Amino acid sequence: MNIHKNDNVTVISGNAKGKTGKVLKIFRDDYRVIIEGVNIIKRHTRRSQKNPQAGIIQKEAPISASNVMVICPKCNKPSRIGHKAVTDTTSGRKHSMRVCRNCEEMF
Repeated sequence: MNIHKNDNVTVISGNAKGKTGKVLKIFRDDYRVIIEGVNIIKRHTRRSQKNPQAGIIQKEAPISASNVMVICPKCNKPSRIGHKAVTDTTSGRKHSMRVCRNCEEMF
């Protein structure tokens, strides 16, 4: 999955098309993400010790990760994500970096 926590993403399909937000949580097994302020649902909750105020609570529901696109921090456009192998100069170890397909910026 190319999407990480705290990435800024935009929704490209579905009811929330065009909305943007920050990724709060990722469910890798289900290939779903929770985005701040997107796909708000209402839940009726009972009073408990954990939740002393009963009533209707609004919260974000997960949406499919295939319906979102990462926004590049440099060009501020939704972009497909590529990967490049980069060698660390201090330790000499190789690791993979994410790359914007529009401007080739690594992040």
